[in-house]
Amino acid sequence: MRLGMIGFGNIAQTLLKQLAETLDGPLELLAVVARPETAGETEARLRAEFDALADELVVVTGAEALLQKKPNLVVECAGHAAVVEHVPPVLRSGIDVVIVSIGALSDAALEAELRSAAGIGGARLVLPAGAVGGIDLLAALGVAGGLDVRYRGSKPPRAWSGTPAEETVDLVNLTEAATFFTGNAREAARDFPKNANVAATLALAGAGFEATRVELVADPAAPGNVHEYSVTSPLAKYTMRIENLPSAGNARTSVSTVYSVLREIRNRIGPVAI
Repeated sequence: MRLGMIGFGNIAQTLLKQLAETLDGPLELLAVVARPETAGETEARLRAEFDALADELVVVTGAEALLQKKPNLVVECAGHAAVVEHVPPVLRSGIDVVIVSIGALSDAALEAELRSAAGIGGARLVLPAGAVGGIDLLAALGVAGGLDVRYRGSKPPRAWSGTPAEETVDLVNLTEAATFFTGNAREAARDFPKNANVAATLALAGAGFEATRVELVADPAAPGNVHEYSVTSPLAKYTMRIENLPSAGNARTSVSTVYSVLREIRNRIGPVAI
């Protein structure tokens, strides 16, 4: 595999560590897109920590330079702005992209652009399940229509630091669970871009952004990042509750998100796709 990666933050580094531990052999190429001001530091860390992961390691600063390295899969894990800047040209070039920042698609114009770019290039925009389960069943039921999807996301107060939650809840001194957002998935993904990717995933798989109801909760007693949702359709009903440990160094992100992307990569390499 010739793997491209957009971003070199917590998610990317954790993913690369898992790849190094689980792959049978090195990648042919690992190309990382970094911001120009961090390119030197990124390259130094990449070579110091992941030198054995790929036959060729390279750091680039944009999509054009990335495409010159001819990756056959690109993984985005750098946030909404990175999706806007880098993903459309990669898709138009015919290369599949796995995006972690699924909440970026709450921007209807961007979603349309990405779908168009994938169509032009004959590529696929891959949306991993991330921190939530049951997406396969939700997507299957969605074909029949008539879905009612309700999601509740609970995280420890520190995970909501730096978000609009601070305007309505005293996160530092909170002693009990407080619901600070009630609305639809588009609003949640727009207002909480680093915390509500699960809401966007559920919306895209199921009833759509406006029809997917969302509650966001700061809970000092939360055992981790807790995702709960219920689905009612003419074909089936089910509920899901997942208690995820936060990723090391980033309380907003569930560590299972990294393993979900790892599965997507391994499915491309191995003889069996699960």
